[in-house]
Amino acid sequence: MVFSDVADTVILAKPFAAPLALAAALIALPFASNEFVAYQIALFLIYGMATQGVALCWGRLGFLPLGHALFFGLGAYLTGGMLKAAEQQSAWFAGLPLALLLPAALAYGVARLIFARSHRSGPFFSLITLAMTMLGFLAAQQWSDLTGGFNGMAGIPDLPGTERYSTLYWLVAACAVVTTALLGLLYRRPLGVLWSAIALNEDRLQLFGFATDRMKANAYALSALLAAGAGGLFAAHQGIVTPLTMGFVLSTEFVIWAAVGGKASPLGALLGAVLVGYASSELRDHFSYWEVLVGLLFIGVVRFLPDGVAGIGARFFGGAPGTAPQPVMAPALPKPRQALSLSFESVACGQGGVKILDGLTLRLQGPGIRCVIGPNGAGKTSTFNAMTGRLPVRAGRIVLDDTDISGATAWRVARHGVGRKMQIPSVFGSLSVRQNLGIALWVARLRPSMSLTRAPLAWHSALQDELLQQFPALKERMDEPAGSLSQGQRQALEFVMTVLPEPRLVLLDEPCAGLSPAETHQMIATIRAAITALDAAALVIEHDISAVAAIGGDVFVLHQGRLLAQGDLATIQANPAVRAVYAGGRK
Repeated sequence: MVFSDVADTVILAKPFAAPLALAAALIALPFASNEFVAYQIALFLIYGMATQGVALCWGRLGFLPLGHALFFGLGAYLTGGMLKAAEQQSAWFAGLPLALLLPAALAYGVARLIFARSHRSGPFFSLITLAMTMLGFLAAQQWSDLTGGFNGMAGIPDLPGTERYSTLYWLVAACAVVTTALLGLLYRRPLGVLWSAIALNEDRLQLFGFATDRMKANAYALSALLAAGAGGLFAAHQGIVTPLTMGFVLSTEFVIWAAVGGKASPLGALLGAVLVGYASSELRDHFSYWEVLVGLLFIGVVRFLPDGVAGIGARFFGGAPGTAPQPVMAPALPKPRQALSLSFESVACGQGGVKILDGLTLRLQGPGIRCVIGPNGAGKTSTFNAMTGRLPVRAGRIVLDDTDISGATAWRVARHGVGRKMQIPSVFGSLSVRQNLGIALWVARLRPSMSLTRAPLAWHSALQDELLQQFPALKERMDEPAGSLSQGQRQALEFVMTVLPEPRLVLLDEPCAGLSPAETHQMIATIRAAITALDAAALVIEHDISAVAAIGGDVFVLHQGRLLAQGDLATIQANPAVRAVYAGGRK
């Protein structure tokens, strides 16, 4: 019993090992060196907290901000201005939180504008943030009445209860430990898993119904909050704020420090700023070409150490993975109140002047499986793309129940109870099978407050248990990366993920592609059982007529973007127009 308690304590303490080690090192530093070294290290700890914000966006969510110095500088100027005003009127101290919140609100607004327009705006986002910091630098220089212009805002007093050359170090150290622990905690919660999923496969996440543009905006706002908080500490630490604090050079250094330390690790990003920053300050006084060395270091890390210094530490000291969480039944989903209806009404789509769907009209009412067949280029996958916001609808409309979903984004369509499996298996390759299934279970179940708790990490459902019985290979490899699975196993995993949110309409694009005859038989049987259990409707794109026969149900035949025929398989096979098309003739 004692050994069990000790093991549980070790497992619980492991996530906090890095912050605890950091705290111990920072406590020992002033005693092992002197106050001047502590003062210098405090400066690079401040930079490190802003670097953690860059690492959050770049290393976790996959988009690179090139203008983070803007928020650092805003936090510094706002804090400095309020501290100076507080010398005359102490009520200004109450406004200090605004020095963090205003830059975060600006970041959120900018990200919402960019990512709401297109979820694939990564390069544009980086360029826009770069332009913003350039504008901020110019504004700080020109707006001399507020910022002091080129000479900067000088004479900034100490934060209450601190002295910049002594006790402020302890406040900075405490903030560095807190941000490191907080980010590490978030990365281990459902929110952190979803952040990683955005970087790995944002399309897949949107097809589940997650509004990834909002999630990225929230993360960017958090990163700006970190930068602004660091900027506020910088103002108190230096006693002066100049336009350089929101310049492009500092923004670039944040990126370099994140890459060198490890953009996927909050501790790595912090140490990258401290180690490279401190080393640079020492080289600056003894070596004329110190910038060349820093540049070569950055190039070497990007080329040979993509995970930075933290990646080396994780490789040698990462240890064995933790034990799997005890399963907890996921919350039940409400049952739909009406039978599903779907209609395409003269839908036309095209790209680059080429017609893809040409007045497609079809109707589906009630549960059951229907197959969609047709020669290559008939518009089968494009029909799914038009329905899920991946192909613009030029004319006509798509109505799901009583709602026109023409032109709706993928995540909004998914929230109407539509699940889609892609033609090529689409999973989160670097996440474990367990995490992939967890993301699917969180759809429509995970509330914002729950995303910060551990419980959803252990969710399972009766449907999941039944499906894993049909695919035992998945059950045996729950803690392995999904990218290591075979083609057939990835097909099975994506199908299970598609139906776990219990959709009312399931879109399956060639679910048996690449499977052996035995795997095909198993997949078809599982599809039929799952759709029956959910009392859902399903559209299955399939080329193999024997598989269509095994699936059963009505068949839609598409040709040149139109509905050519509809009915049971026997009727379709006897249709002269269908036979002409498949024989290479014309309708």
